[in-house]
Amino acid sequence: MAQGWEQVEHGAVAVLRAANGGTYPYGNSLVVRGSGGTLLVDPSLALGGPDELPAVDAVVVSHAHEDHVVGLGEIDRPVHVHEADLAGIRSTRALVEGYGLPPALTEDLGRSLPTDFRVAARPDATGVADGHVFDLGDRTATVVHLPGHTAGHSGLLVEPDGFFYVADIDLTSFGPYYGDVGSDLEDFERSIRACAEVDARWYGTFHQKGVVEGAEEFRARLTAYRTVIARRDAALTEFLAEPRSLADVVAHRLVYRPHVDTAFVDTVEARTAEQHIARLVRAGSVVEVAPLTYRAA
Repeated sequence: MAQGWEQVEHGAVAVLRAANGGTYPYGNSLVVRGSGGTLLVDPSLALGGPDELPAVDAVVVSHAHEDHVVGLGEIDRPVHVHEADLAGIRSTRALVEGYGLPPALTEDLGRSLPTDFRVAARPDATGVADGHVFDLGDRTATVVHLPGHTAGHSGLLVEPDGFFYVADIDLTSFGPYYGDVGSDLEDFERSIRACAEVDARWYGTFHQKGVVEGAEEFRARLTAYRTVIARRDAALTEFLAEPRSLADVVAHRLVYRPHVDTAFVDTVEARTAEQHIARLVRAGSVVEVAPLTYRAA
């Protein structure tokens, strides 16, 4: 399924930009080179088989999702990920269960990922914490914990180049995704605010946008990205002008357009709706008028 990539240099950071720009299921991997070591960040489907992978000393994974761990079992190098997502890298079963799908779909996904994404367990993977520094000699790569998308989702700040990789805070019009078991809407919002506080020269995303140059441009795009959450709140509140069940909200859809018809849509919609409803209830904007039935206050 590999579809090719081109290497684009940003200081000592080489972005291996997917030929389609990084639209899922592909993505834009990084290679960070220093005088004392080289890191591969988020091996993607675009990179192809083991013979096409760049020579590196270690691999850093931003989080435990299938499109960021392609071919890990083929790379004979240490693998590092934030400790909150470590289980999903060490165990394919844990990775699959993290999506929170119904049992039958979980089993189907477990069978398909090794073929479709060359997913393999890395029981030797090492967990790292927020602020962990990879010393590459003449430069450093520092882990920046950005939870919300997953519990362990993290970026990487490369200095002195000033390259901040924000992984799946991807600035797309689709907006933030927080539909897994370990996802958290309010953590995602805090992570967006944290990203806005980082001054860098370049900001890299795994999907689509690729690299944004300049803090001002990045913050403008980050603001637009965050407004998707506000639009979901507003759309939900409008829909709840009349009493609606959670099932009604799932069918109405906050995240996916009506034409999207895949097995995981209802699970993601339910997890997303539950989080929005919970905080609107806490804010007093929505009330529960019967079990799992809600209306705008």
